[in-house]
Amino acid sequence: MQSVLNALRVLEEVSARQPIGVAELARALDLPKSSAQRALRTLHTAGWIRPAGGEVTRWALTTKALQVGRRATGELGLRDVAVPLMEELRRRIDETVHLTVPNGDKVVLIERLETSKPVRIILALGTHLPIHASANGKAVLASSPTEVIERHLADGLEEFTDSTITERDRLLDELTLIRERGYATNSGEWRTDVSAVAAPVLDGAGLPIASISVNMPTSRMTSEAREAHGALVSETARQVSAALGHSGQDGAGGPGGGAARHIGGGSAARTDGSARSDGIRRSS
Repeated sequence: MQSVLNALRVLEEVSARQPIGVAELARALDLPKSSAQRALRTLHTAGWIRPAGGEVTRWALTTKALQVGRRATGELGLRDVAVPLMEELRRRIDETVHLTVPNGDKVVLIERLETSKPVRIILALGTHLPIHASANGKAVLASSPTEVIERHLADGLEEFTDSTITERDRLLDELTLIRERGYATNSGEWRTDVSAVAAPVLDGAGLPIASISVNMPTSRMTSEAREAHGALVSETARQVSAALGHSGQDGAGGPGGGAARHIGGGSAARTDGSARSDGIRRSS
């Protein structure tokens, strides 16, 4: 019985202090270090905690806690699930992380976690991004139903910069690549100074309800950064999707699967004004 109680106390402390190491955990709970270590091993084996940032000496919660909490309290909001995982993503790469939701022919920025770097991307909450010329938008589009894709194509593809994809076949090829790769990219297609990688968040039916992106000045988006950050944002979106009830079994692309049969009209979440981008900010 005592070992069960220790494991539950350790789980609560990891939740409150993550990421946390065994020595700090033992001090906080006034436990022998060996007892804290045994509890951590048990929780890891059961899938409740994971090494934080790949470091086996520090621990953080998995999405299993979110899933159990969701069953106990009813449906968690998108932000409740996404923000802790977005925080972990930002901590690992120190770049700005965005959460957007579909809204007609655009996606709307509803959450922003900023980098500590002095040169950064600043977009106001409530900013509307074009669905065909932003990483967030293309991530949603690639996971949406064919009829939704066709509707967007029929409306025409507005050109924002010289890099914007405005041809139907080129965009369809791009959406196929996104599904195969698991994430979308934007290399100055909406604003020449803004680049990003993004992946869709899918609901239980496999439809896109949001997208998560890593954003930075175009000058900092090297091919190596694009590939590395794309893999990380795809994994984060998969974790959020799983916590929201997506099984990951439908289709071949996206976070656990989205197929070409999906695009999302989706419903708009709350927006905080209609401000446009403030662009790149250089802070002293």
